[in-house]
Amino acid sequence: MFPLRSVRCRIGSRYKRLALNSSRSYSARGIEYLHQSDPDLTPSQQEVRSAISKICADFPDSYWHERDRTATFPHELHAALARDGWLGICLPEEYGGSALGIKEASTMMQTIAEAGGGMSAASAIHINIFGLEPVAKFGTREQKERHLRPLIDGKEKACFAVTEPNVGLDTLKMKSVAKRDGDYYYLSGQKTWITTAQHAEKILILVRTTPVEQVKSPSEGLSLFYTPLDRSQVDVKEIGKMGRSAVDSNDVYFDGWKVPVSDRIGEEGKGFKAILHGMNAERILIGAEAVGLGFAALRKAAIYAGERVVFGRPIGQNQAIQHPLADSWLQLEAARLMLAQAAKMYDDGYTGGEYANGGKYLAAEAAYTACERAIMAHGGMGYAKEFVVERFMREVFVPRIAPISKEMILNYIGQRMLGLPRSY
Repeated sequence: MFPLRSVRCRIGSRYKRLALNSSRSYSARGIEYLHQSDPDLTPSQQEVRSAISKICADFPDSYWHERDRTATFPHELHAALARDGWLGICLPEEYGGSALGIKEASTMMQTIAEAGGGMSAASAIHINIFGLEPVAKFGTREQKERHLRPLIDGKEKACFAVTEPNVGLDTLKMKSVAKRDGDYYYLSGQKTWITTAQHAEKILILVRTTPVEQVKSPSEGLSLFYTPLDRSQVDVKEIGKMGRSAVDSNDVYFDGWKVPVSDRIGEEGKGFKAILHGMNAERILIGAEAVGLGFAALRKAAIYAGERVVFGRPIGQNQAIQHPLADSWLQLEAARLMLAQAAKMYDDGYTGGEYANGGKYLAAEAAYTACERAIMAHGGMGYAKEFVVERFMREVFVPRIAPISKEMILNYIGQRMLGLPRSY
């Protein structure tokens, strides 16, 4: 039996699943340019896509417009997914999860973004899917019981703190530190771009416990903690940004923050190894979210181009409109298939990063192009909030930038796959 509690509907085509309510009355004509079926998905992925689409149908464009306008967290979506057991899709069954793979999780995240929520929807639950993998793998039984169940049940939200303002992607040079004194560590430092910290009850944080000059390798001496985000000891300040307003991003400051030893995940000094366990999964998932966002924009463009009549004919009949949209479908499908391969390899135990990184790169670039073309296909109306695609354009920068830039992915491929000298 399929383990997720909410599998109740099986609908055959992506069009039927994703022609959702809109803030504007779009017809279905033209949607066949996207997908008529899911021939490559496994039965479990098809189940996930059907059930998630049913949940997302309750959150139309008007809902996401209001969340974006008011910068309000989508608590209702989070609660709906928690209620039907989806927040623990990859976590162990013994703690309330479903123990499925990244294949199913990436299908879930693509569907959530593709249904119209975009990155506003996906980012609200993103950390649930990959963030606590280090806890599930390296935590004690007591820690798993204490930390995983509340997250899966939706009773707690988490945030993930690694990035620092003066370090960026050079993680091993982080400045945040923790000093042990008896049964407690005292943490001091700053983290930046911490998603959902305004609403999170817990934080997964990586800090240095041994000075870098005292370890053999810079990857040693870093420790990982999963602990309550104690706002009496931690200052959380929201960062204003151009898009994805519904999901907050923050600077986090702390000085002498008292954290119990019992909240350390794994051995002291081995935290970087624990964090690495989830990095490929994160790239696959954010790539899937980008694909979903790109298809959402492309769907809007195809519908509009099929209905908008100028000079006595639908503008979608003109090759100057039709060909760029068709090209974007091909780019998005190519990225989706590479991510599918990356997910399969990850679930089979492969630890290399070329397919996860490469899939994320292709997905982010294809989604960006699709969103731009969707705006241009709408003409002036593409600039109007009423037609949704301008929000997609603002949100598509997230997967292009995070969690790793396209330039760093090209560095990785150049060095690891082409044998070129390290460039950074």
